[in-house]
Amino acid sequence: MRLSQQPVKLYYCYKATKAVGFYRPILILYLLAQGLTYTQVALLEGLYALTTVLGEVPTGYLGDRLGRRNSLLVGTVLITVALIGIGLTGTFPVLIGFYIIWSMGYNFRSGSDDAWLYDTLAERSSSMAFTTVKGRGVAAGLFVGGLGSILGGYLGQIDLSLPFFVAAAVSALGLLALGPLPEPTRSSESQSLGAGDIFRVIGTSLSRPSLRWFIVYYFMLFVPIIEILILQVQPVTKTVLVNAGVASGTVKSLLGWLYAAFSLLAAIISYNTGVIKTRVGYRRWFFAVPLFIAGGLLSLAIIPLLALPVFVFARGIFDATHSLASGYVNNRIGSSARATIISSLALVSSLVSVPAQVASGRVADATSPLWVLVMSGGILAVGVVFLLIIGRPFLEMETEHESVEMTHEAYSDIQADDISESIDEVQD
Repeated sequence: MRLSQQPVKLYYCYKATKAVGFYRPILILYLLAQGLTYTQVALLEGLYALTTVLGEVPTGYLGDRLGRRNSLLVGTVLITVALIGIGLTGTFPVLIGFYIIWSMGYNFRSGSDDAWLYDTLAERSSSMAFTTVKGRGVAAGLFVGGLGSILGGYLGQIDLSLPFFVAAAVSALGLLALGPLPEPTRSSESQSLGAGDIFRVIGTSLSRPSLRWFIVYYFMLFVPIIEILILQVQPVTKTVLVNAGVASGTVKSLLGWLYAAFSLLAAIISYNTGVIKTRVGYRRWFFAVPLFIAGGLLSLAIIPLLALPVFVFARGIFDATHSLASGYVNNRIGSSARATIISSLALVSSLVSVPAQVASGRVADATSPLWVLVMSGGILAVGVVFLLIIGRPFLEMETEHESVEMTHEAYSDIQADDISESIDEVQD
């Protein structure tokens, strides 16, 4: 069946409105300008992460019950309200409330986004286009985000609250794109399952050998290291540039352009995610990328100036890598509880990332942010080698000429009283 272009075009428009570049370069500066201390800023970031961890599975479950599109609508409304509120308020207690709303909005969208796309494509016999369509959608958001980073820097010079209002307006435009989106009929399977059945589906699906070690390799090792890297971009960049002779007063404006470079490079790579899947393949990509990043981080111990190209490479390649990982997982789970399963993986990753970020902060205080990155590179390198030997996460990964897809028919037979038995019959 030929894929209708209207849902895909609306999806691209929606992804473009998710751009966060407008406020990202000035977020910390804005909070400090409101009179918050560094401790309060850290508490807000920690609260956001904690709310995200606690809300991932419940909102994923609600996404399965309410429907994919409705969950995306709820998430977009919450994020829009939060951005407006953050731009208007200047007190710490009120900011706490809006940060919680912000995090919950993210949670409502995190699992339902991929679940809607995969089920919509599957209904049109085009599920194998998931990686390509998702990659191009991510590219749309990154392109807008790259331009937004530059614009946000200049708007911040006028008033630090302006980037939040512009971001809220762009986010609200997403409602116009989401409104006409069709609701996949396959999501109705999830609405017929109870909470206990949902968790049995999750446990059985994620225990499959083709997923178990990949989850450890990607979601519990690679993603937390990237999160640590992202946390250290601004302090390390400032230190490296100042040591290289750049005036400290110009560093802030240069950060906007650096974030724009992240987004635009990531947009180019993400747009070609489908090509990467076909010509490079899952196995080669997930083997090479973590080792390249680990090597780059380790090299900072000798040449700190390499931090900038390492940042650009790691951030530029991460979104495409995440799209590939999402496609790999979606091909191996059924429509039943899809949003909940995807949210569960985000939860697992967050449970590792949050304490890892806290630990990296303590190490940075004791040594320096640069050495945090060097040690992270060592952990990533050792972890990759260890898992390749012990876990063999690529054992069942297809080559660039093969693809494995969980069929809709196998999962449509799942009943509340024999979910485990039905899933065992699913064939790759």
